[in-house]
Amino acid sequence: MFLKELTELSGVSGCEYEVRNYIKDKLALMRCDYYVDKLGNIIAHNKGRKQKTIMVAAHMDEVGLIVSNIDSDGFIKFQAVGGIDPKVLNSKAVFVGDKKIPGIIGSKAIHLMTSDEKEKAMPLDKMYIDIGTSSKAETEKLVSIGDYVSFNSKYVEFGNNLIKAKALDDRTGCSFILELLSMKLDADFYGVFTVMEEVGLRGAETAAYRLEPDLGIVLEGTVCADMPEVDEEDKSTLIGKGAVLSLMDNTTVYDIDLVRSIAKIADDNNIMYQYRKSSAGGNDAGAIHKTKSGAKTAAISVPCRYIHSPVCVASKNDIQSVLELTKLVILENQKGEDHV
Repeated sequence: MFLKELTELSGVSGCEYEVRNYIKDKLALMRCDYYVDKLGNIIAHNKGRKQKTIMVAAHMDEVGLIVSNIDSDGFIKFQAVGGIDPKVLNSKAVFVGDKKIPGIIGSKAIHLMTSDEKEKAMPLDKMYIDIGTSSKAETEKLVSIGDYVSFNSKYVEFGNNLIKAKALDDRTGCSFILELLSMKLDADFYGVFTVMEEVGLRGAETAAYRLEPDLGIVLEGTVCADMPEVDEEDKSTLIGKGAVLSLMDNTTVYDIDLVRSIAKIADDNNIMYQYRKSSAGGNDAGAIHKTKSGAKTAAISVPCRYIHSPVCVASKNDIQSVLELTKLVILENQKGEDHV
């Protein structure tokens, strides 16, 4: 798997070049045909038996921050890029800019807070990044307004076959596509590594416009809520229960016949899977399914605890289930008859 290396790269939406360069290097080693479009998507082509045009998509970008100001004491103010809960930010280690200047997100100490402040989550405008400088001029030698900020978080394996890393949404998907391309399957498909999913599914829209797929398969890390004190009906997905099939979210109502056909492939091959119970959020399918004349789409996801934070958690067993199921879906849909 490529997951460890992928998760430790920086790739905030709009600044995916580290991830893109890594993927390009791997594709070159595989001798896989690919090109990079004007927006920065990588579109790789696995040539084989072809019944239809299949687009397998995963986004390279991750949520993060962007430098918006530097104050007179050298502290860095920032804005969020993508959906981040401010509660996960305070006291976290980060890298700032291309030079990866190490910093810490800080705020007023609890001893100095008013009673009202203690009761509320710290808003973004009350936090700052401390890189250890003592003046604006000193900070400006290292950091500029507009620099991107990513979490400083290492890949760690722990517990019962679990992993902890940042950006499992969606470096898991990027890893899957690289694995699938490395298999050299006798089935034609495009592996598309998209940009700027976290800020509006932008890369997927332009890539789908170019490819005009008959079938879109989106590989994702999705929300998991199997924690204590969460009501059973609110547990969107469960870690360790296999690949996740989505029925509906904020951007897509998935084709039910396609979803059922994927579930049948899983059943026939003893692959663990589950349905996503929540309709919150969205993914690149929201752009793919309505581009040009449209495409049937499916989302096959890995359940991730603490998603959009520096410490996402997923199961290696679920990751294997998604990879195996996706491979079989591609092969099944490039057979001589239409299976979707």
